[in-house]
Amino acid sequence: MRIQLSDHFTYRKLIRFVLPSVVMMVCTSLYSIVDGLFVSNFVGKTPFAAINLTMPLLMGLGSIGFMIGTGGSAIVSKTLGEGKEDRASQYFTLLVAAAAVLSLVFGITGFIFARPIMAAMGARGEMLEYCVIYARISLCSMPAFFLQNVFQNFLVVAERPELSLKVSIMAGLTNVVLDFVFIVIFKWGIVGAAVATAMGEVVGGVAPILYFAGKGNRLIRFTKTRLYGNVILKACANGSSELMTNVSMSLVNMLYNFRLMAVAGENGIAAYGVIMYVNFVFSSMYIGYSIGAAPIVSYHYGAGNRTELKNLLKKSLGLIGLTGIVLTALAEITSGPLVEIFVGYDRELFEMTCHGFRIYALFFIICGFNIWSSAFFTALGNGVVSATISFLRTLVFQSGAVMLLPIFLGLDGVWLAVVAAEIMALCVSAIFCVAQRKKYGYL
Repeated sequence: MRIQLSDHFTYRKLIRFVLPSVVMMVCTSLYSIVDGLFVSNFVGKTPFAAINLTMPLLMGLGSIGFMIGTGGSAIVSKTLGEGKEDRASQYFTLLVAAAAVLSLVFGITGFIFARPIMAAMGARGEMLEYCVIYARISLCSMPAFFLQNVFQNFLVVAERPELSLKVSIMAGLTNVVLDFVFIVIFKWGIVGAAVATAMGEVVGGVAPILYFAGKGNRLIRFTKTRLYGNVILKACANGSSELMTNVSMSLVNMLYNFRLMAVAGENGIAAYGVIMYVNFVFSSMYIGYSIGAAPIVSYHYGAGNRTELKNLLKKSLGLIGLTGIVLTALAEITSGPLVEIFVGYDRELFEMTCHGFRIYALFFIICGFNIWSSAFFTALGNGVVSATISFLRTLVFQSGAVMLLPIFLGLDGVWLAVVAAEIMALCVSAIFCVAQRKKYGYL
C-alpha cells in the first residue's frame, strides 16, 4: 500500500518512505564520482585534478536548481496539507518553468566565461585547458542538471520517491556505461568523461517530465499557471539554505584547493578530491533522508498537526545519530580499500590520502544533525534560520578553520577543519532548535 504524506509515521513507515530518496542520493553521488574514477585510472593525475578543480563551479551553479526544488517543495507540500491541490500544481508548474529559464541563463554565462573563471580558481597551463574543456561540455547539460535537482524533491512530494530512485539509477547507469565506452574504449579522455556526465544528466532531467505531463492520478501535475512572483521569491528564500550550503561548499572547496596547492601541491588537490568523492557518498545518505522526510514535515505543518511534528523530529534524530556512528566506523575501517580504488597507482599519494581521510572521517558522526536541522527549518518555511545554519556551517566556520588550523597543525589542520566546523555548527543548530520549539510545537 502506498504511503501518504498524511499518514502517521512509525519507524518502519518512515524508513520505507525515505529509503528510496536515500538510495537515490547515494546512486547520484556514486555516478557523480565515476568520472573521477575513470579519469584517475585511465587518463592521468593532471586531468583528475582538473575535474576536482572544476567540480565546485558546476555544483555551485547546479545548486540553484536544488534551491528551487527544496524551497518550492516545502511550499507545494504545505499547500497540499491545506487541501489546495489545484493551487499546488500551479505552483509546481511555475517553479519548474522558473528553474528551466534560470538554467539557460547560468549555463550560457558559464560557458562564455569558463576560461577566466577557471584561471581565477588557480588553473594554469595544461590543467587550465582540461578544466575549460570539462566545464564547457558539462555546462551544455546545465538545464537538465537543474531539472534533475528540482524533480528529486517534487517526486517525493508527489508520493513517488521510488520513481525518483528509478530515474536516478537510469541516469547513473547511463553515465557509467558511457564513461567506460568513451574513456576506456574510444580513448576520448576528459572529453569522454564530460560527455558521459552530460548524457546522464539529460536522462535524469528529462524522464520526470514524462511522468508529470502524463494523464492519470497525479497528486501534482503540470497544469496551466500564471506568474506568482511571491511564490518564486518565497521558494528561493526558503531554499536559500540549500543554495547557501552548495555555493558555500563550492567556495570552501576552492579555498581548500588553494591551501592544499600551497601545502602539498598537485598531490594535495588529488588527495582532497578522493576524500570529497567518498564524502559525497556518505553525506548523501543524510541529504537523501532530508529530501525524503522534509515534505512530510511540510505537510503536517500545513495541516497543523503538531503531534506528528514531534514524532518526526524525535525519530529523525534517533535515526541520524545511529547512522552517524555506523558511517564513521565504516569510514575508518574501509579507508584503505576506498582510497586504493582511486590512487593505488601512486604510493605517496595513497599514504597522504589515507591519513587525511581517517582524520576527515570524524566529520560523519556530527554532520547529519546539522544537515537535518537546516532541512527541517526549510520544511517549516523558516528560510532565515535554515540559511543561517547553512551559512555558518559551510562558509564561516569551515573557511575560518581551514585558514587557521593549518598554521598550527600543517596538513593535518586542513583535514581537521571540517570536523571543527561541524562541532561549532552543531552548537548553533541546537540553540535554534530550542529557541524555535514553542513557535512550531515540535518539542
